[in-house]
Amino acid sequence: MEERKGRRIIMFPLPFAGHINPMIKLAGIFHHRGFSVTILHTSFNSPDPSYYPQFTFRTIHHNNEGKEEDPLSPQDSGMDLVAFIRQLRQSYAEPFRESLAAEVGGGDTVYCLVSDVVWGRNTEVAAEEVGIHRMVLSTSGAASFCAYAAYPLLRDKGYIPIKDSRLDELVTELPPLKVKDLPVMETNEPEELFRVVNNMVKGAKSSSGVIWNTFEDFERPSLMDLNSKLKVPIFPIGPFHKHSDNFSPSTKSTEDNVTTDWLNKKNPQSVVYVSFGSLADIEEKEFLDIAWGLRNSEQPFLWVVRPGLVRGTEWLESLSCEFMDNISHKGKIVKWVNQLEVLAHPAVGAFWTHCGWNSTLESICEGVPMICTPCFTDQHVNARYIVDVWKVGMMLERSKMDRKEIEKVIRSVMIEEGDGIREMCLKWKERANVCLSKDGSSSTYLEKLVSHVLSFDSYAFAS
Repeated sequence: MEERKGRRIIMFPLPFAGHINPMIKLAGIFHHRGFSVTILHTSFNSPDPSYYPQFTFRTIHHNNEGKEEDPLSPQDSGMDLVAFIRQLRQSYAEPFRESLAAEVGGGDTVYCLVSDVVWGRNTEVAAEEVGIHRMVLSTSGAASFCAYAAYPLLRDKGYIPIKDSRLDELVTELPPLKVKDLPVMETNEPEELFRVVNNMVKGAKSSSGVIWNTFEDFERPSLMDLNSKLKVPIFPIGPFHKHSDNFSPSTKSTEDNVTTDWLNKKNPQSVVYVSFGSLADIEEKEFLDIAWGLRNSEQPFLWVVRPGLVRGTEWLESLSCEFMDNISHKGKIVKWVNQLEVLAHPAVGAFWTHCGWNSTLESICEGVPMICTPCFTDQHVNARYIVDVWKVGMMLERSKMDRKEIEKVIRSVMIEEGDGIREMCLKWKERANVCLSKDGSSSTYLEKLVSHVLSFDSYAFAS
């Protein structure tokens, strides 16, 4: 497109699936509005550029690339994501500055950098050095970001670090959250967790604006709170994935077709879809409880078991021949699915989820009730809001999970449809559709975002 010449945006995602995917969807939204997009990405966990020929991809190699002792081996850091994020920020800080400088000096006018908010202020100095504005993308919801912004207060009040004796206590400053819902992670570096969160919030406050993958009707009180606290322009333009289908990879694998054929044979709203995201891992006992709870519920189920989900195993070794024989046509276990297509399928009646923000929004947009088993960070906040604020799901906590409780909750959602959950789901689905209509809030905020970006003058900023 001719109009794209000289209108470039540079984007820098955090290299985890739950962060890369919404950043690429945002890139597609900008591209659709006439911008060219360059995505700088780490050599760790790189996206596949062949899926997105409309974007320019540049790999940033960390400062120890190729050496024998690679500081970015996920096996070394295990599931201590706090330590891993620290490693990412340290290893890519200088290479990012060099890459950004090379891109900005490349000819086209770069209107701004859009970086993942978790990079914090690491990207701020680099953007200032080359004279461009920096916006940030929050891939979590506004409600959980309010909890992150309250970290100093939560620490002063003794809510964090979390004590087992206070788990069910209400956090009076952040209703309806309980202490166990606060967005924390198990880590060997608790002080580093505070640094990561504070850096993230300060980075948002010092940015030229925050882009949210949410919509105003859905999180209005939280967005209003953040508007007053951050004191920068905010743009809730989500759900990103509903803006356009033009920039999504359309390749369909044989496995996708097999899954769709299986779902096509099931009754409407009869299938429980189960997926716990790209990062969670569970013990073998939990895995077996989930398996038998699903089986004993007598509901058809489609279960995504990611290789490595169960600690110490490759894939399904924990499941006996007896179990596999027992599920017969009732259950289907796969390594991966196209989640958007599955949630949109009429056979799916509930989504048992870890409550990551992308999964939460996708379920809301398709009007599918949720069974909530959060694992860490913002997932706990999302789950509490799903159950107590948006009223579109039921809680199934990991600490209280056994096969009988699983069976009970599945039956409650699928058969008894407790507390009008399904009706509330349809209401939120409709409100999500309205916000994306011509005069809807997300469409309006998108117009404001485009105007905001076009108002940036890199040369004036540099001077």
